[in-house]
Amino acid sequence: MPAGAIRGVMVPAGRAYAHRVPAAPPLLLVLDGNSLLHRAYHAGAAEAMLSPDGAPIWALRGLIGYLARGAAQLRPDAVVIGFDCPVSSARRTQFPEYKAHRPDKPADLTAQLAVAPGLLRAAGVCTVVPASWEADDVLASAAAAARRAGWRSVLMTSDRDAFALIDEQTSVLRVRNGGFDEATLIDTAGLPALYGVDPGQYRDFAALRGDPSDNLPGVRRFGSTTAAKLLAVFGSVEAAWQADHALVRSTVGDHAASYFLDPSARATIERNRLIMRMRDDLPLPDLATARLPLSLPVMRRAFRERGINLGPSLWALVDAPPPPDDSVPEFHPWAFRGGLTSRRDPTPGQLALF
Repeated sequence: MPAGAIRGVMVPAGRAYAHRVPAAPPLLLVLDGNSLLHRAYHAGAAEAMLSPDGAPIWALRGLIGYLARGAAQLRPDAVVIGFDCPVSSARRTQFPEYKAHRPDKPADLTAQLAVAPGLLRAAGVCTVVPASWEADDVLASAAAAARRAGWRSVLMTSDRDAFALIDEQTSVLRVRNGGFDEATLIDTAGLPALYGVDPGQYRDFAALRGDPSDNLPGVRRFGSTTAAKLLAVFGSVEAAWQADHALVRSTVGDHAASYFLDPSARATIERNRLIMRMRDDLPLPDLATARLPLSLPVMRRAFRERGINLGPSLWALVDAPPPPDDSVPEFHPWAFRGGLTSRRDPTPGQLALF
């Protein structure tokens, strides 16, 4: 960092100022390795890049690209990447149907998932694969660790589950269709604009709606709109259960209310909240071990051994100057309209990348 620089504020060297703008708290960038590698796999399947020995590497390269571009945009002080445990699942032990409907992964995706943690560790990136738990739990635990240390965190993922973790110190950078160019940074003001619920209500919202991708059915007649209506009036599902039934019916309609007030709905919601809850107490490496910058020679050597040749794009991870043809992109305002697809006036707390 240049002489006299404060993160986010440039102060010319050799000049004294009576009032300096205080530096922002350090920033931790946490990546959901599984969700981003899956997205990179499908995005690059047409090209299907292979290493010289014929091994698939396009999803690995895409994941590293997400890491590099996230670091270039956000300039974090530390980086952590989490992956699902490939051997066992505590959630499937609790609920055997969890993700049971998903087809087997393609062999070339499984191969890249298997080598990704080792590759990133060899490159010097702090990588966590918790026994029996998932990348979501790494995100939750890393955000909690950052909060305790007085840091901010940005959780980079393509899944919606992380929205429950948003608070004043924690934002979610969600990567959607279109890759990083369509990524949107969502904070405490942006989530209500997107779904009509506060972060503290998101788990109830998700439990009501269910999550078909995880094979978790919700309460019948409760999609996003109806769930948001209920929570807007009552604040939580417990408060709605305790409220006058006539008020529940006037809020969500007779059919939805009849399903919500049925005893089976309570079991469904309690199961979903249990399974959707992310652990925030996993043992993680100390934040000091995740600090940037990393070593460019170490990163290049690790990636080249897999047939991945990268250099200038890694500049923000190794504290090098950006290359002349890779200037830092600016934020563009987005509006939560048409599925996050229209560039119009921004809503509060909403920023898009690139």
